[in-house]
Amino acid sequence: MIRTEELHSCNGTLKSHSGQKQTENYTLKNGYHKNEKVQKNGNGFHQPRVRGEDSFEEAPMYVAVLTYMGYGIVILFGYFRDFLRAVGLEKCHQAQEREEQKDFVPLYQDFENFYKRNLYMRVRDNWNRPICSLPGPVFDLMERVSDDYNWTFRLTGRTIENVINMGSYNYLGFAENNVDFLKTVAEKTRQYGVGVCSTRQELGNFSIHEELEQLVADFLGVESAMAFGMGFATNSMNIPALVGKGCLILSDELNHTSLILGARLSGATIRVFKHNNMQSLEKLLKEAICSGQPRTHRSWKKILIMVEGIYSMEGSLVRLPEVIALKKKYKAYLYLDEAHSIGAVGPTGRGVTEHFGVDPKEIDVLMGTFTKSFGATGGYIAGKKELVDYLRCHSHSAVYATAMSPPVVEQIIRAIKCIMGVDGTTEGQRRVRQLAENTRYFRSRLKEMGFIIYGNRDSPVIPLLLYQPGKVGAFSRAMLKRKIGVVVVGFPATTITEARARFCVSAAHTRDMLNKVLQSLDELGDYIRVKFSRHRRPYRPELYAETNFRLDS
Repeated sequence: MIRTEELHSCNGTLKSHSGQKQTENYTLKNGYHKNEKVQKNGNGFHQPRVRGEDSFEEAPMYVAVLTYMGYGIVILFGYFRDFLRAVGLEKCHQAQEREEQKDFVPLYQDFENFYKRNLYMRVRDNWNRPICSLPGPVFDLMERVSDDYNWTFRLTGRTIENVINMGSYNYLGFAENNVDFLKTVAEKTRQYGVGVCSTRQELGNFSIHEELEQLVADFLGVESAMAFGMGFATNSMNIPALVGKGCLILSDELNHTSLILGARLSGATIRVFKHNNMQSLEKLLKEAICSGQPRTHRSWKKILIMVEGIYSMEGSLVRLPEVIALKKKYKAYLYLDEAHSIGAVGPTGRGVTEHFGVDPKEIDVLMGTFTKSFGATGGYIAGKKELVDYLRCHSHSAVYATAMSPPVVEQIIRAIKCIMGVDGTTEGQRRVRQLAENTRYFRSRLKEMGFIIYGNRDSPVIPLLLYQPGKVGAFSRAMLKRKIGVVVVGFPATTITEARARFCVSAAHTRDMLNKVLQSLDELGDYIRVKFSRHRRPYRPELYAETNFRLDS
């Protein structure tokens, strides 16, 4: 269980519960602790890598003005169409309050309904497209059309084949149907069946579950780990077991919804710091230590910092060494969500701890999911044995949820063994290296073409900024016509001026696939005018030849 440590402030000097002054110098330089040493991380010793700055280029002013104008025009037309619906000139398909219930507490939020029926419906055809094949580097789509402006769809019976998949989180390509790779999964299905139909604490604790948890702990280089059947619930159901009333959560402003929901369910006080801004985080930590809880000014029972390894909408990496330094300085706890980073970054795929050369034991709570790099479902919590044993008894996700399906568990085991090389092959490490090469290549080419992209150079999540609402739907439809499947995101999932397309690079993508996507992007970028970058660099093909391209050492 996480140990409670009381903190007191005396003339600005931190003291632990033993009263000893904290005299260590935590000066940060270039993103690393002044006294940082090379740490042992899982499989061996790794030098801290140069982090590389996250790219967040601002668009020209005219783009922001046109974006606001675009939303303004769409909203004005929305009100006009609502007027037509009110007078009976246009049919309203949206659920609405009945006349006899107009004095009741409303079931439907007015503006949310307005946004959905007048803005989202215009571009609804770009989401929830039905896939009818393996969601690997390419997939097949069932063609559909709408006869009522996206309120309903009907299938045409035709299939759009061999669409390049640039939206799935299949970072290492383990979402596959290769018979040779899946032999052990088939064997476990025959041995255990598909369903468990019980919780782990009752009759659902199989030997294969314990094997997975030991393997995850060994892979991460920590004492213990626990697996859960749903990645979202790994956050939302475990955070309330770790903190509660009288505790403080410091959350990055761009944290995932599962972290936000878990924090709200916990009953703890929540304060938000600016994305990856260490000055903002330290300011909140100082205030928490100096002022304590509101009204009573008692010390907080616990202070928990929540961050992500890779932020899924921005493609940025957490500033982990600095966060750890602040966590140590102010005696807080650190919760690290590695949903997108585990398997996807680091020389051997062990996530941001390995990427920065940080000892994973310095992270109080390590969280990750099996839904991305490992091609399965579920998530894990890892750390000290006391922490994991505590969660086995107190986590709602552990006590009440049905145990993971054995074939899914075996899929995760085979993926981790492949990455670790335990299966006797180098296939896993080849995929890790290939993902890194594909990521660097794709990011570099997009920048040279003149697109504004966000994130870190090592992040396989690559947001390409579109900004204007009209271009979101046009971009996605035009890419699908070129047999390229992309994910587009807009308000309210992003800020109103930062609509974007989000590309997820995979080790399963070949250079020919990436080049086809890049060629289509280059043509489409000129056609719909989304090359907004003012830092375009000339294209040098000799840098990216298939035989010459190498990662920085």
